[in-house]
Amino acid sequence: MTLGFTALELARIQFAFTVSFHIIFPAISIGLASFLAVLEWRWLRTNDSIYHDLFKFWVKVFALSFGMGVVSGVVMSYQFGTNWSEFSRFAGGITGPLLSYEVLSAFFLEAGFLGIMLFGWGRVGKKAHFFATLMVAIGTCISMFWILSSNSWMQTPQGFTIENGIVVPQDWFAIVFNPSFIYRLFHMALAAFLVAALLVAATAAWHLLKGRRDALVKTSFSMALWLILILAPLQIFIGDAHGLNTLKHQPAKLAAMEGHWETNHDHGMPLYLFGIPDMQEERTKYAITIPHLGSLILTHSMNGTVKGLKDFSPEDRPNSTIVFWSFRIMVALGMLMLFLAVTALWLRKKGSLYESKWFHRFAILMGPSGFIALLAGWFTTEVGRQPWIIYGVMRTKDALSPVSAEQVGLTLIIFVIVYFIVFGVGIYYMLKLMHKGPEFLHNAPEEIGGVGHFKTPMRPLSAIDEKIDDQDQGASS
Repeated sequence: MTLGFTALELARIQFAFTVSFHIIFPAISIGLASFLAVLEWRWLRTNDSIYHDLFKFWVKVFALSFGMGVVSGVVMSYQFGTNWSEFSRFAGGITGPLLSYEVLSAFFLEAGFLGIMLFGWGRVGKKAHFFATLMVAIGTCISMFWILSSNSWMQTPQGFTIENGIVVPQDWFAIVFNPSFIYRLFHMALAAFLVAALLVAATAAWHLLKGRRDALVKTSFSMALWLILILAPLQIFIGDAHGLNTLKHQPAKLAAMEGHWETNHDHGMPLYLFGIPDMQEERTKYAITIPHLGSLILTHSMNGTVKGLKDFSPEDRPNSTIVFWSFRIMVALGMLMLFLAVTALWLRKKGSLYESKWFHRFAILMGPSGFIALLAGWFTTEVGRQPWIIYGVMRTKDALSPVSAEQVGLTLIIFVIVYFIVFGVGIYYMLKLMHKGPEFLHNAPEEIGGVGHFKTPMRPLSAIDEKIDDQDQGASS
């Protein structure tokens, strides 16, 4: 059952598996919530029913992702008590309150206004409904704020002392606004918006490729591509600033990301385009480099010095083989996103944005790139922090609960089976919704009634109430 893995290795695999599933859904929720707020704002300003109909379509996808995000998030929190109880005992004085603030300030705000956002059409005024949509969008961002604050503190801890073997908070402002927090917050926010924008663009591109040329498809395609054009350069800029912050506060992680072994005291550091870092031989094999470019990017100087991995003890080095490639996957996809947006701008000027089938295929292929880049970025961040769970303070091996490899292995197998069934069905349903596409609804009557009345949904996911198996419905709109 354990396949030779230790309890520590299996616990790390289990957490990586569950968090990889989980992070997908909040990213969709954060990005789509803001997109929905923009759509409703445009509808109120212009009274154009196109924005109303797009809102009614994408709110169904939002409801699905929000529900699955809540379920997968609950599972995440339990693991702190089952597999990582020593971490909770040691650092709970800081991580506990931060996660509690997320529940009190964000989750309650989202839950309080979610019902109005999903089911309030025709029951509350237009401005009241828009306010509810704004509150849900703001709530998702506040949730991200507290989660990133907690995780960033684990990356760059400050504002605490250690008394009687546990962490005691001393300065909450320093804890929340730790050195890496702002960079990581903006990096994650832009990543979530890009996830949603690429999802919307890919959905519209699918329908364009299938022959739809109505205003619903064109508007969503255009809005998503304008958003990507703004976000992709911003993400590159924030990523560069985040890299400089990592160089200052987590130099071992940065060296692992770059496959950089020898500190360059008397020459510029090259940029490794390709290579295979070997942790045993302490070198990067088959390296393809550009001289001095690494120093220029990381220190903004042609001959800037960057610490190599050999300056750190072997037990303090992250796994460069993993981090090197996860980082490059993230960067490469970011460049492709920029290329997608710039190409769209060129096609707009030519007047062929909605007729270029090759570009529509490219946009469809880029649909999952936001998720892949997001996961690659998180792998870079979390694997790059190893062997520390709290950087420089507590090692990951010391955070493990007193559990056996067999126990963790069994629960990991259960998680894999249940997750692929439950979330597989949810993702399949979401894809079916997007395959069906948005429909013109402006001639349909608004919903009437309240709780307990005919056809009034009683649960959030009931907002997705129509059949989606009929692929012909909506295809001819």
